[in-house]
Amino acid sequence: MSDAPAPPQEFQQAVASLRAVRPRPELLLSPLDAPPRLAPYTWAFSVEAVTEDGDPSEPDTSGRLILLHDPAGQDAWEGTFRLVCFVQARLEPEQLGDEMLPVVGWSWLTEALEVAGAEHVALGGTVTQTSSVRFGDIAGPRRDDDVELRASWTPVGTDLSRHAEAFCGLVASAAGLPPVGVLPLATRRG
Repeated sequence: MSDAPAPPQEFQQAVASLRAVRPRPELLLSPLDAPPRLAPYTWAFSVEAVTEDGDPSEPDTSGRLILLHDPAGQDAWEGTFRLVCFVQARLEPEQLGDEMLPVVGWSWLTEALEVAGAEHVALGGTVTQTSSVRFGDIAGPRRDDDVELRASWTPVGTDLSRHAEAFCGLVASAAGLPPVGVLPLATRRG
């Protein structure tokens, strides 16, 4: 039996509000083990975008959202909670080398937070384009070109449901999913 004290009520409320998110059908949520050393209390989940033509075992777009809580607060956070996210999306060949891609990638996050009404402070992060080529017996596609977004922000309040909605919106944007209720144009094959 563990002697660890129960997490503070405000942390439990924040986790419950994150768990309550109901994403669109193309997004699969899974609980994750949160990194334990980042704060006294942590919790996390992952999101994978499954597209019609995608292989669900190897999603083109995925992300994770980590909740950190330090009851004493941290100056850099400007609060007692911090949300940390990582999103990775496979790029289309025509997107390679696009100098505006980092700006567009960052706008996926800022617009998702705004649309969801997720109040926050101390937002910061990076958008990186990566390219890797596989050789020899390493499984997977010969070449991977991805965009990665890493960000963190301090939510205002303990009801984080809007932040979870914003994160799901970010993953949907990175996956190129149309807005809910909008049908995508038929993809040309040939």
